[in-house]
Amino acid sequence: MKNLAGLMKQASQMQKKMEEMQARLDSLAIEGESGAGMVRVTLSGKGELRAVRIDPRLADPAEMEMLQDLLVAAHAEARRKMEATAAEEMQKVTGGLSLPPGMKLPF
Repeated sequence: MKNLAGLMKQASQMQKKMEEMQARLDSLAIEGESGAGMVRVTLSGKGELRAVRIDPRLADPAEMEMLQDLLVAAHAEARRKMEATAAEEMQKVTGGLSLPPGMKLPF
């Protein structure tokens, strides 16, 4: 029974660390850009879109397709950065413990 109690205590500590990590991720602002900085998007560490900034020179109706492409590219860059940051935070919490394939925490 001692082992079970110890395991439960470890699980509780892990849960607390996970909650702290989720709060840290949510407070992050991760930025992606495209078009040499003319389009910027900001995501939370959980992937929520927080802001979009567009250089006014791109507001030309004849350039809308390029603007749309730049938005997608900036979002993709921010998303990659967010996923890398989340993976780093997860490594801190799990102490390098590998999760089974397909298991993504905390999302």
